[in-house]
Amino acid sequence: MKKATGTTQMEKNRYSDDELEEFKGIIKKKIEKAHHDLKLLTESYTNGNEHDISDTSPTFKVLEEGYQVFSKEENSKFAARQEKFIKSLENALIRIENKTYGICRVTGKLIPADRLRSVPHATLSIEAKLVQVVTNNVAARPVDHDLE
Repeated sequence: MKKATGTTQMEKNRYSDDELEEFKGIIKKKIEKAHHDLKLLTESYTNGNEHDISDTSPTFKVLEEGYQVFSKEENSKFAARQEKFIKSLENALIRIENKTYGICRVTGKLIPADRLRSVPHATLSIEAKLVQVVTNNVAARPVDHDLE
């Protein structure tokens, strides 16, 4: 029978500086792409890239105008979501500088590196996220008083 060596691996409580640098690079690339996408979205709903008279000439194409307005509203919503995404990525960079990046804000455990590579702005582990989803679904479920 083998004796235990006593070298039990301690659980990491934060990512190493090299690992944080890797995540920082991933986040900076995502921020760059997100800014580019935001610029395209903003141009699409502000007519920033149009050089015609479409906004000054009278037109009677009601359906086309309705579609254009709808499209601009949707692009405006997408742009707002993109700005929120950029802010989340910038906050992740701050957490890297503070060396708190990758720590679940609910459990206090490290978020797996694979999750952070795919969702670098994550602040919850999958475990905590699942609890949050279940809790939200239960709270959002309407009460049917006829069944009580």
